[in-house]
Amino acid sequence: MRTSKHPKIVIIGGGTGLPVLLRGLKQYPIDITAIVTVADDGGSSGRLRAELDIPPPGDIRNVLAALSDVEPLVEELFQHRFQNGNGLSGHSLGNLILAAMTSITGDFVNAIREMSKVLNVRGKVLPAANRSVVLHAEMEDGTIVSGESKIPYSGKKIKKVFLTPEHIEPLPETIEEIRSADLIVVGPGSLYTSILPNLLVPKIGEEVCKAKAKKIYICNVMTQAGETLNYTASDHVKALYDHMKCSFLDIILVNDGNIPEEIQKRYAEELAEPVKYDIENLKQLGLSIICDSIISYEDHVIRHDTQKVAALLVSLLPC
Repeated sequence: MRTSKHPKIVIIGGGTGLPVLLRGLKQYPIDITAIVTVADDGGSSGRLRAELDIPPPGDIRNVLAALSDVEPLVEELFQHRFQNGNGLSGHSLGNLILAAMTSITGDFVNAIREMSKVLNVRGKVLPAANRSVVLHAEMEDGTIVSGESKIPYSGKKIKKVFLTPEHIEPLPETIEEIRSADLIVVGPGSLYTSILPNLLVPKIGEEVCKAKAKKIYICNVMTQAGETLNYTASDHVKALYDHMKCSFLDIILVNDGNIPEEIQKRYAEELAEPVKYDIENLKQLGLSIICDSIISYEDHVIRHDTQKVAALLVSLLPC
């Protein structure tokens, strides 16, 4: 049941793209719910996951920080990563705090709720599941690669991804948020390792497909070696549809802004190139297309322009 008069946006994703978008959205009088992947098994998150048997906190931490309304120094402290120290090196303080809060409250979701209060988070942050999941990829040659952090480095083309264990339950709250959303946003983020691990959690993908809300996919600006090499915008959409077994998107947002040649050269070293938005193929998929210059640059890294994308999304909400 809706308790707020503000329109509700549900955003599904993970990785670096989701926090960038949320920083812009939190400036508006809207209800924000972020559904965040729990498939990460690398770095600090992977170590804590393995040692403490908790869901990986890293993506959740970044989303909490992005939606927080605290002094900049407090956010910096939460995001601080130790550079040295026996056992501490590589860990983010926020990851350790979430791990400690999970131990104190006895539950990862409760830990997120309590940290949301401490950080004065503007919105709701929900893990896709209240437990760790393992992401697997079946490659085109039939081999299986297990582990979110390993998949992009297999050197093979992905055919499909899937999760274990077989029986994963989403939070009832997550299902309620999807059902009551006015707009559902998919992405931005790595297609196979940030977005699909959310949608593949049983019931989440089904509820997104059935939801009455308008659904928009924020297409990645650049292809990603090991995941989407040579993918066009329609290839991204087809991969989502193939995994979900339904055509659930209404709109796709693609970048038509110019990317400076020197930045393209730097990305080319990683076998990444601008995603081509093949309009005719997208139209054949039944999608409305929004083309705009939606990128910004930070230390020669391409990011979505948080203010511009947030404004575009808010304009799609019902009055």
